[in-house]
Amino acid sequence: MAASQPAQIDGKSGTTETMSERKIKLGIPAGSLQESTAELFRRAGYNIKFASRSYFPTVDDPEIECMLIRAQEMARYVSNGILDAGITGHDWILETQADVEEMCELRFSKVSRRPVRWVLCVPNESPVQSVKDLVGKTIATEAVGLTKSYLERHGVTAQVEFSWGATEVKPPRLADAIVEVTETGSSLRANNLRIVDEVIQSTTRFIANHDSIKDDWIRTKIDNIALMLQSCLEAEGKVGLMMNVQRSNLDAVIAILPALQTPTISQLSDPDWIAINTIVEENLVRSAIPQLKQAGARGIVEYSINKIID
Repeated sequence: MAASQPAQIDGKSGTTETMSERKIKLGIPAGSLQESTAELFRRAGYNIKFASRSYFPTVDDPEIECMLIRAQEMARYVSNGILDAGITGHDWILETQADVEEMCELRFSKVSRRPVRWVLCVPNESPVQSVKDLVGKTIATEAVGLTKSYLERHGVTAQVEFSWGATEVKPPRLADAIVEVTETGSSLRANNLRIVDEVIQSTTRFIANHDSIKDDWIRTKIDNIALMLQSCLEAEGKVGLMMNVQRSNLDAVIAILPALQTPTISQLSDPDWIAINTIVEENLVRSAIPQLKQAGARGIVEYSINKIID
């Protein structure tokens, strides 16, 4: 009979468990980032499924236990050890002043890969032209801490009120100004608001509990997840190109290729021909391929790239 794996003591609970039973507790952001996070994990090889009215999604990795948590609260739960790791915005880490380890930046959001912006806004007809004009005024926001820090940096004293939602509709009757998050600005324009100033830009972060990552097994697991997530984002918008080129045309072809790295060049069975393999931005392919063919490339193949790991 094969020997069983040795038992291991869980440093947090003090319980005995085998290595195969170990899990990390991973927070998935509920709300606007939920589906885009699940899609990123799917591309990384982790199939997360959400059940109706359940805050515990399933994942096809027995070493991960998921929990849906609002992004606004994620850093706090990771900081206090209820979660080993989670995904949230840098803005909410600053807002909650949570002491967490930022494992990596994940440049994705509910709409694009651009950072989200927290902006100071007023109605179009407001006389306010700068933050200095808001002395003694009322500002509504969900990010009270960020807003107060912003006002302090500018030497402005104003009343900051927490907004439970629908912040865009509060000026001018319920507040003189708001600090709200935006990606495209469309919601602000639809509510007759204009941007006075940018408070902060924020991107998504993969964070971990300081004590959790002192455990080698947990640290390795979290590092591996971070690696796979980043590799998917790195591959976005890129494709691979393969082609055959006569050696006499090599310099002309190489000059056209906007390579991510130095192209891979391989000798074919015919000594006069070589194969080239490289990675390029997808939006450049439509102009590059005709140029490559004209320069002498043949057998050109474009293929999709799922992950890039340096």
